[in-house]
Amino acid sequence: MFKKISILLLLVTTGLASVCIHAQEIDDAEGTLEEIIVTAEYRPVSVLELPTSVTVFDQQAITRRGAVHLEQLLNLAPNVNLSSGASRGRFVLIRGIGERSQFVEPVNPSVGLIIDGMDFTGIGGAASTLDMQQVEILRGPQGTLFGANALAGLINMVSNGPADEMDGYASLTVGNYSRLTASAAVGGPISQNTGFRLAVQGNKNDGYIDNVFLNRSTNDIDEFTARGKFNWEVSDAFSLDFTLLYSDVDNGYDAFSLDNTRKTYSDEPGHDRLESTAAALGGTWQLNDSLSLEALLSHVDADTEYGYDEDWSNTGICDGTDCASDIWGFDWWYSSTDNYIRNNSNTSADLRLVSSNGADEAAWVAGVYYRDQDQSLLREYTYASGDFNSDYGTKNLAAYGQVDLPFAQSWTFVTGLRYESRDWDYDDNVEGDSRSSDDESFWGGKVALEYLTDSGTLLYGLISRGYKAGGYNSALASKIPDLEEEGIFIPPENLVFGSETMWNYELGLKGSFLDDTLTLSAALFYQDRSDMQVKQSIVIPMDPVSSACPCNFIDSLQNASGGTNKGLEIETNWQVTDSINLFGSLGWLDTEYKDYLSYSHADADPENGIPYDLSGRDQAHAPQTQYVLGAQFFFAQNWFAQIDIEGKSSAYASANHNEKLDGYTLLNMRLAYETERWSIAVWGRNLTDQDVQTRGFGGFGNDPRKLYETEAYYQLGEPRVYGLDLRYEFF
Repeated sequence: MFKKISILLLLVTTGLASVCIHAQEIDDAEGTLEEIIVTAEYRPVSVLELPTSVTVFDQQAITRRGAVHLEQLLNLAPNVNLSSGASRGRFVLIRGIGERSQFVEPVNPSVGLIIDGMDFTGIGGAASTLDMQQVEILRGPQGTLFGANALAGLINMVSNGPADEMDGYASLTVGNYSRLTASAAVGGPISQNTGFRLAVQGNKNDGYIDNVFLNRSTNDIDEFTARGKFNWEVSDAFSLDFTLLYSDVDNGYDAFSLDNTRKTYSDEPGHDRLESTAAALGGTWQLNDSLSLEALLSHVDADTEYGYDEDWSNTGICDGTDCASDIWGFDWWYSSTDNYIRNNSNTSADLRLVSSNGADEAAWVAGVYYRDQDQSLLREYTYASGDFNSDYGTKNLAAYGQVDLPFAQSWTFVTGLRYESRDWDYDDNVEGDSRSSDDESFWGGKVALEYLTDSGTLLYGLISRGYKAGGYNSALASKIPDLEEEGIFIPPENLVFGSETMWNYELGLKGSFLDDTLTLSAALFYQDRSDMQVKQSIVIPMDPVSSACPCNFIDSLQNASGGTNKGLEIETNWQVTDSINLFGSLGWLDTEYKDYLSYSHADADPENGIPYDLSGRDQAHAPQTQYVLGAQFFFAQNWFAQIDIEGKSSAYASANHNEKLDGYTLLNMRLAYETERWSIAVWGRNLTDQDVQTRGFGGFGNDPRKLYETEAYYQLGEPRVYGLDLRYEFF
């Protein structure tokens, strides 16, 4: 009933059904909404003038959400979702495209992640919102802007830089589950032409998993982030910016329960750790009045350790019950852990010429890009004969350009092109010839036609092309002997999967209405995917007699013939009066696989050559509807309140089986007293304490109390959380 009421409110209040939350600040002098600038593009541009679907969360929206990590913002953006499988939801999907997990295999991500110019793609655990100025989510392929790792889109996180005057703050948050978050930032000028900003945050809580065997919380959060920024105006024409970022994460990971609750039985709970150091050096040289040279050099070094209790149980779970050992008459018991220690090191360099332009002048960009990445893995697994080691290195070199050409009156033609070459090399310590290497070349780009009406409304049509690199199925290669024992023979060509390409067709509208008190953005898109990469997993019990776990879970990427992703995205923000603001979002998504026969699906019969036909089925983690609706109230003196609902429909959890993640509707609230220097706020998310499933397994059984009956298992997201925020602004 609550879900039906919330959907009705969404439709009635916004008419069209609105879209996502920019939560733009109000201009007190005029009662209008301030302009939001997107920085991810080649030159800063207003969000209402950018011919692509984009959501921007500014600092105020982040604070009022109570978000300490990117995962707590993503559900507010239309057609943006996450998959968990770790202590944080670090796998992002945009318009149904993206990764859901990573184990043995190296991953070529579909969604790029940039933090202050540093490439953290695939390292979502580092995406803290500490002292963040804004988070920009660009939907659709960024083939010109970013290349191979942005088939689905790009997330650009920009923190606060040095200000013209000294400023800073200190904040403290306490909440349930023993949450304690302390943050501080300070910055300003050092001299007439230099400035700095320092920020630091510690974030701890007990987590919301209760391990009944160990009688303690085992999904705890322990995160530390520090950032330093320094800029130097060397001359009137030349400036330098330096950023240093450090992350230290030591979170617990014990997320799956045999009962599909937040009570677990593991005797060896896992962990999700990250230690990363990253640095970026950027420079801008104004060559003349119409041309500048921009350069960015960055390096990221990230050590991760991800492990878990594979059996999700303990040696006493069957005491006093009829378990598998009693029924089958042999020792069924197994106890195992799986641990992945991975180093991800990448260096990137970007050099570009950017023209300066007037309102009616052509603008252009031309640049070159280089990226060198190495991913090494050590896997420690109870049932392996020895540790598994692998190394995966890639080198990308690209040239790109873009031209914005105004013509006639109010019309602009935009075209961009990127050509990228990629070499990759893979090696591991498995017996036999497991070394593989290849080189690929790709091209991507866009063509857009913009029309700006006399009232300032932007109408645009966009055609863009993105690409995603192929690679090597290392997990599959290492398990060929086990597969052959089961009568499953893998053709050599299946060890290498091919690249994927996608054409994106988009029509959009953006504008500011009612004397700049209402903003509206809408985009209608159709995406045609070729050689679509689909993650599959073969489940093979190690004991052929019982058909029970422990099991070999052998992941691989295969190429389907194709797929389609189409939908609608709308975003609106309405300053109804000086004291009332309404905001909302709506994402509608329709996805399907094209011509894809899966031999890895839980309902397939590979031994007899019978596949499962996924053609026409929805893709995984692609809910058909997703929405946000909220209101902000400014009342009395200095008082502020916000109430919002967010929800999404059900979606398939995987391409491996037919289990679905349930849809949900969540209620969130915040009440604050804010002055110029300090503020105090009470807040709550998911106040009705709904179960939110962030990841799902199927196709196997892991519970000895049920004789390993095949069933679905789900990881649950954040329950009801609430807290108190205190913040003080210095200077």
